[in-house]
Amino acid sequence: MRYEPKKDGKYTYIDIGRGTPVIILHGLMGGLSNFDHVIEALCDNGYRAIAPSLPLYTISMLKASVRGLSSFLHSFIKRIQLSEEFYLLGNSLGGHISLVYTRRHPQNVRGIVLTGSSGLYENTGSTYPKRGSRTYIEEKTREVFYDPSIATPELIDEVYDIVNDRSKVLHTLHISKSALHHNMEKDLPHIDKPTLLIWGKNDVVTPMEVGEHFHRLMPDSTLHVIDKCGHAPMMEHPSMFNDLLLDWLDEKEARCEQKKEISPALVTV
Repeated sequence: MRYEPKKDGKYTYIDIGRGTPVIILHGLMGGLSNFDHVIEALCDNGYRAIAPSLPLYTISMLKASVRGLSSFLHSFIKRIQLSEEFYLLGNSLGGHISLVYTRRHPQNVRGIVLTGSSGLYENTGSTYPKRGSRTYIEEKTREVFYDPSIATPELIDEVYDIVNDRSKVLHTLHISKSALHHNMEKDLPHIDKPTLLIWGKNDVVTPMEVGEHFHRLMPDSTLHVIDKCGHAPMMEHPSMFNDLLLDWLDEKEARCEQKKEISPALVTV
């Protein structure tokens, strides 16, 4: 990890840069380091990158759900006293949490970026690495990426640790089942925030048709598909991902500035 997280009570997070905030949410088997390139690009281009570590293995079992993690996000936002509008950027489970949060607190969200998001349907049964030898875990972890070399020995060790820790496995399965049951097909048409969808063409967890389904259901969405890319485009194709992200953010920010300039004129007429 390039950035040293801050710690504040139960919250561990990265908060770096200045400008419009972008809150980054990692996936169920992911972590903050998955977004190193994204955080760097945001900070270098006038945005504030905020990335909380989700309490996937420490949250109480009663709250180990997409809704419970959405509530955690809300409490985190209040903790850091973030009063301005922000963007949400989520991969996999992080995208699902972003959607649930936006449905519950639309007034806080300026826009959403989803990449390989859950919330509709996913192939967790074929890709979730169950307990087994390290060789088996390595094989199942590499399946998530189009380029298997993205699954570094460090990443494989992290997954191996998770699937061989009984408490972590119970939490992971509980949250995974919650995500599968919390289908948002009926909610998505009511989420009218600007939404950027960046999907890997070769994603085996949330296949490309899932991204296309999100695009059809969400009223203000833009879909980009990256070829030769799996479930984590920000890791496999960071430059392309960041170009798409920054172009979209800059366009939305320019529109916000135009609205600010027009509003006073309308009031005085």
